[in-house]
Amino acid sequence: MITINNYKETVKDLDYSTLPATYWKTHQFIEKASENYTNWNAYNSNEGIKKLMDAYFEKLDAFLAKNQSKSNETNNIHVVKIPNTQTPSEKKISPAQTAKHTSIVNETEDMDLSFVERIPEEIKFLKRYVAMNNKRKTKDDILRFINALQKAMIEKRIRKTSPYAKQIRYIQDKLLARFNDMGKHTDVVLSESTLLEFKNLIAQERVMPSIMLIKRYITLNGKYGVKEKAQALINAMKKAVALKKITKSDKYNKLLDEMHSNLNSYIKSKTQKILNIAPAELNGINGVLGCACELSGIDEELAEVSCLERETEHVKPILPKGVMSSMDFSNVQFKTLGFVGKYRKLIGDPSKGFSVMVYGKPKMGKSFLCVDFAGYLARNHGRVLYVAREEGLDMTLQEKLKAKDVAHPNLFVTEQIPEDLSYYDFIFFDSVNKLGLSTSDLDTLKRNNPGKSFVYIFQTTKEGNFRGANEFQHDVDVVIQVPEKGLAVQNGRYNQGGEMRIFEETEYRNAA
Repeated sequence: MITINNYKETVKDLDYSTLPATYWKTHQFIEKASENYTNWNAYNSNEGIKKLMDAYFEKLDAFLAKNQSKSNETNNIHVVKIPNTQTPSEKKISPAQTAKHTSIVNETEDMDLSFVERIPEEIKFLKRYVAMNNKRKTKDDILRFINALQKAMIEKRIRKTSPYAKQIRYIQDKLLARFNDMGKHTDVVLSESTLLEFKNLIAQERVMPSIMLIKRYITLNGKYGVKEKAQALINAMKKAVALKKITKSDKYNKLLDEMHSNLNSYIKSKTQKILNIAPAELNGINGVLGCACELSGIDEELAEVSCLERETEHVKPILPKGVMSSMDFSNVQFKTLGFVGKYRKLIGDPSKGFSVMVYGKPKMGKSFLCVDFAGYLARNHGRVLYVAREEGLDMTLQEKLKAKDVAHPNLFVTEQIPEDLSYYDFIFFDSVNKLGLSTSDLDTLKRNNPGKSFVYIFQTTKEGNFRGANEFQHDVDVVIQVPEKGLAVQNGRYNQGGEMRIFEETEYRNAA
């Protein structure tokens, strides 16, 4: 039986491109919720998440048991033999009648199966409706569904000429009737005939295997330490070709070749820690997958602005990239974070998404400074992640947290960089050298996490210079040096020449 204890090993070599899309999506959710299998607090503390994961483990366990032999090479799905044109009906049918209409078939058999680049909007609503079966829903739940459906119609993402128009009208009528008659809650139970018909329609729309692989590729962009996943993706690509799921006639062959080349380079590189998809290649992928706001890992506000700009670009003058009118620039309002106290005196008042470099000889207080700074940010400005690779999560770090009295619900600590940094506003790397990050890696992290602020802590040479290329110093907004015990000296764009004593008098004596 699959559990949280053996899930990582179970799926290590599993090719999700050969499984139904819902399995892959749930797998991605589990990776994110468990911080890449390192933290199962969400599972242990949230009953809803626990039920979801347990149900998925049970389904995956049954699926794998059923496909241990030769059938493991293909993706079996349930298909119901009901004509697409059938109008939904609430008439009950017996289990015996259901069995007559249901069969387990192989994808390669002769069946009405359509491979698409994107699942149609109507199918998404059919899936959402089917997912409500045997669930208790509130009035707000039903209203959200109705509003989403009507918005899709107004925006003409669903049209009257749709091949699924009858089903969409049926869903709308049923939801409106239920909303008008219900109290605070309602138990949604769909008839067998409706479930069978809708599941049949859903099963007939499958995303192209090449699109599934491209989506897996883009989720690795800008992620730290994903070489195993990159290799698994290459293996999945090879398997898809061997099974003739992808052929030379596939319209995305060229893009798949570029993916394969970039993944290979990343895996073979001894210095590259982060997978970086070049901007030109990323633009090509965005064109394939659609609007940037549909892609995971992209800041929602930026994606919304990006979509709006595309919709209105025909009324704006076309200027070269990076050029803007001085009149427009003079009216730009720069929003700062609102630093106060000693950190305003040291650094100034930076904008969202600033970057800081900190270096100094061992035992001079740079880690004390950064722990204290992390505490200040957590108390006043947002969620902070402190990656303590230099010392690890040991008693030394614990003592520094206690000495500076910075423990806070917004301050998180770890020894490794998580794949997903979207939850945090400020990220500390202690140290860049121990993490093995290059200037290219830091650029990729910064580019793929817009709006996030980074603090990079560096080891130094015997002479007191930081270890690493000069590009590190040139690419940050603020440089803080700890030249002597307990003294921080700063130079940067927000405040030139700021200084700060790291320790209070009692702290200074204890650290000496």
